[in-house]
Amino acid sequence: MIVLKTSGELERMREACRLSAQALQVGLDAVKPGVTTWEIDRKIHDFITSHGAKPSFLGYGGFPGSACISINEQVIHGIPSRERVIQEGDVVSIDVGAFYKGYHGDNAGTVGAGEISPEARQLLEVTQQCLYDGIAAAVVGNRIGDIGAAVEARATRYGYGVVREYVGHGVGANLHEDPEVPNYGRAGHGPRLTSGMTIAIEPMINMGTEMVRVLKDKWTVVTADGKPAAHFEHTVAITDNGPVILTRP
Repeated sequence: MIVLKTSGELERMREACRLSAQALQVGLDAVKPGVTTWEIDRKIHDFITSHGAKPSFLGYGGFPGSACISINEQVIHGIPSRERVIQEGDVVSIDVGAFYKGYHGDNAGTVGAGEISPEARQLLEVTQQCLYDGIAAAVVGNRIGDIGAAVEARATRYGYGVVREYVGHGVGANLHEDPEVPNYGRAGHGPRLTSGMTIAIEPMINMGTEMVRVLKDKWTVVTADGKPAAHFEHTVAITDNGPVILTRP
């Protein structure tokens, strides 16, 4: 069931999204060679809790971190570790959620550690633009398929693989709500977008194949060919005046 939010609920949700966006920026700013993913996770955790909120991911389904931190071929759900040290040229994706006043915010971004290759930089730029293409399609009267079709069109133009096993989702009082928001699809198909919907649009784009697999830790999703991936996400409200990005820093 898709839960529509009232204007008052959207205002409270906007606070959670603001904290989530700020926490993500804390994490992205901490990415540099020599830093462990555990250190970044602690910075994110401390920021969220210091503002009276809770990390949405901590303990969710048993996840042990406050943020998902995925490097290079890791697409999503990377577990923070004291042993994983970021290296020069790594591509680092961070996914963060904050729960505040009864609502979740959810967002993600990818940055390079130090100097990254031109190919990796293009992947990041294209994936971020895929996100904004998807957001532009998130207007009242369109359908979920219009979002996925917009994301997929740009990614495939560059020969990139669009992850199909993992998708965006509704978000609100629960971290994951209806509807699912795939990063692929047919325009004009799927649930119709209605004012009051709040969804997380999150392109997960691979430099090579779209195929992925899960590591033995049962969390970390990696590309099947070992090539890098990028992940960008915003929580977006569907309104009569167009899409509103709630997770702005």
